[in-house]
Amino acid sequence: MTTAARQHLGATVATTLWGRLPCSEDAPVLTVEPGERISLDTVSHEGILEDQGRDPVAFFGRHGVAPENVLADAAAIASHGAHTPADGPHVVTGPIEVRGAEVGDYLAVHVDELVPRTAYGVISSRHAKGLLPSSFPLDNTPLTSVFCSVTGLDEPGGPATALATLPLVADGTDRPVRFPLAPFLGVMGVATPGPERLHSTPPGLHGGNLDISLLREGSTLYLPVQVPGAGFYAGDPHLAQGNGEVALTALEAPLRATLTLDVVPRARAERLFGRNRGPVARTSQFLVPTGLDTDLDEAVAACARNALEVLGSSFGMDPSLAYAYLSAAADFDISQVVDVVKGVHARIRISDFALVEGGAW
Repeated sequence: MTTAARQHLGATVATTLWGRLPCSEDAPVLTVEPGERISLDTVSHEGILEDQGRDPVAFFGRHGVAPENVLADAAAIASHGAHTPADGPHVVTGPIEVRGAEVGDYLAVHVDELVPRTAYGVISSRHAKGLLPSSFPLDNTPLTSVFCSVTGLDEPGGPATALATLPLVADGTDRPVRFPLAPFLGVMGVATPGPERLHSTPPGLHGGNLDISLLREGSTLYLPVQVPGAGFYAGDPHLAQGNGEVALTALEAPLRATLTLDVVPRARAERLFGRNRGPVARTSQFLVPTGLDTDLDEAVAACARNALEVLGSSFGMDPSLAYAYLSAAADFDISQVVDVVKGVHARIRISDFALVEGGAW
């Protein structure tokens, strides 16, 4: 259990946006000091969308969930939140102002704790938007939603030992498939300049819908600040996701997140990231540069360029030697291929640079 957060931000109609991301003209719903730990609630879009009836009590009731086990905030947002099918699906909590954050700085978002808010979740393939649009959903249906129950959340290991259960065959109850949970927030981002709220689906330099499954407890995401105060937000909570997220969604379910929000001043950000373009993450094992593009090949190339920039800035590594190192020792993983802008992230082992003196990390 982490140290208690100083402030808590619930997910309400007033503290969330549905389908669009905060911009510079959106007033903060919470203000924090740099280095402050907060907790916030996130709501999953699964069960509340128009193609699911926009009634989570009825939707989850069809899967045996009692009304009292449906989140009240999800029901309230479904009933009263502003959303159209043309918007993105995601509900984001925020924006949060971080005092002193300026354009040119990076916002450091440390993920302290992620606690599931329900013992169930949903995986959906809808409207031929997954990796195999000509094949799924089957039978020309617009939407296939797979309900998953979760066991073991109340046991001593909690999410670390809990399992999600998926039927082996349609309407099957025996011989279930079980897989471990690995909660993370698919959307973490900063507000963008101007009056336009961006669509929630494509990720970008602002972060947003990155869907990087490494962003679990103990990780830190670094986001280039776009507007004064940063305007941080989070949403798209997952209980588990495979790299690629090929069916369109992963195991979607609401989380309570405890996060520490800090500011990396411009001078230190340049020392760490150089001319890197876009978000960078760090886990206990890896530095994780990212690459984003509508073309997957270009996303890989962007990730490689950003990785070279980080290696040069952080460790003073010669570009040609860094290029060789990446080829021999780093993994390039597909974050997701279903969010219009495709994502790739590299895994650079921090331990490989343990002997480097003066490294920025």
